[in-house]
Amino acid sequence: MSTAPHAACEQGMALSATGGTVAHPNWTIAATMLASSLAFIDGSVTNVALPSIGRDLGGGAADLPWTINAYLLPLSALLLLGGAAGDHYGRRRMLIGGIILFALASVGCAFAPNLDLLFAMRALQGVGAALLMPNSLGILGSSFEGEARGRAIGTWAAAGAIASAIGPPFGGWLVDTVGWRAIFYLNIPVAAAAIAVAWRFIKESPRGEEALDWRGAWLATAALGALTWALTLWSSHHGATPRSWIGLGVGTLLLILFLLAERQRGERAMMPLSLFGSRPFVGLTLLTFLLYGALGGLLVLLPYLLIVGGDYSPTQAGLALLPFSIVIGTASRLTGRLTEKIGPRWPLTIGPVVTGVGFALLVRADPHASYWTSILPGIAVIALGMAGAVAPLTTAVLSSVDDRHTGTASGFNSAIARTGGLIATALAGAVIAEAGGNLIGAFQAATLVAAVLAVAAGVTAFLTLGD
Repeated sequence: MSTAPHAACEQGMALSATGGTVAHPNWTIAATMLASSLAFIDGSVTNVALPSIGRDLGGGAADLPWTINAYLLPLSALLLLGGAAGDHYGRRRMLIGGIILFALASVGCAFAPNLDLLFAMRALQGVGAALLMPNSLGILGSSFEGEARGRAIGTWAAAGAIASAIGPPFGGWLVDTVGWRAIFYLNIPVAAAAIAVAWRFIKESPRGEEALDWRGAWLATAALGALTWALTLWSSHHGATPRSWIGLGVGTLLLILFLLAERQRGERAMMPLSLFGSRPFVGLTLLTFLLYGALGGLLVLLPYLLIVGGDYSPTQAGLALLPFSIVIGTASRLTGRLTEKIGPRWPLTIGPVVTGVGFALLVRADPHASYWTSILPGIAVIALGMAGAVAPLTTAVLSSVDDRHTGTASGFNSAIARTGGLIATALAGAVIAEAGGNLIGAFQAATLVAAVLAVAAGVTAFLTLGD
């Protein structure tokens, strides 16, 4: 699953946070790729298994989005805390801890006898992913510089795409032949390999001297939790209810309190607000939210549309998504290297706009029509656009902060990406609740919204990033 990094990494171009050379650059990249692949595999596989989980555990249209949201909610809410904890307590320590927690929760998901316990174990998986994701990127950001960083992040993004590519068809085959519970066992060997490599080859980062911003962490977590809960209620009930309005109000109040708390702590804050004085940082944040919000809805809705609306098997639905990950996996290393030479502005402008064109092509999507003419063209163009954006976006974010804050920066950016996907998944409940021709119409309307969001992301990059 790992891809060997460029030979220049072996020639001492990989630098640690303290300025020394990384003793094992290949193994450092391999460990971060294996760890991150846990989250990538799990997300892509679960989407394919949703109809089977619903049939087996008695979940309806209002329940199924929570199979995804129960994982995404703690992941989005705690990513910022996970990155800051790595900066403070040591990134390798938090990475390995997150992997162990994720693996244990995966076993719990496999044995869950009902939806309530499945949701609880999915939430625990999200906590583990919130620890491992930002620290895998934080380790990469502090271990490499210049073109070596671009190549390393491109390789990391390519491996994630490959993992996402393998997940749906293999997971779909497991659902068809063994049952949906088997998909969670996929995480165990990957987790074991990631722990072994990280423990043996990654050097622990220096511990931070400042106390961790626990007040900011819990305010951010509670704010995001309330907002997402309210949006999920809105989508599942097809309209605003008193509880959803209360959730929106509480979430907004908690978000304001978080900003006030971070302002009071200044540079000692978990998320220093001084970062938002930078136009590129603000632009990258908005771009991430828009682009991953558009993408998150597609990855949940398309397999569901094909299985429920087009009578695809889980294996066939998984294979339908394969071109998406293959294109990203093939092109991400090239775009990562290109960004180091020409800067992030043009890749992050053109990539999202091309992605928007791909979403517009999916307005023609019909699960009863030919896959090759109805579905594939849109998926291929979306993948091409995302391949131009994934590695440049990550590289630009990590390059915008000093080495001491790479974990926090990657955690914040990942949190914004997951928040966009989380909100999209919450709103996707309104589409999942439809049936027959209405399901196809609702999906096509959702692709138009996604197209607008993706193009807006490209315009944001053009207006806020320098040449």
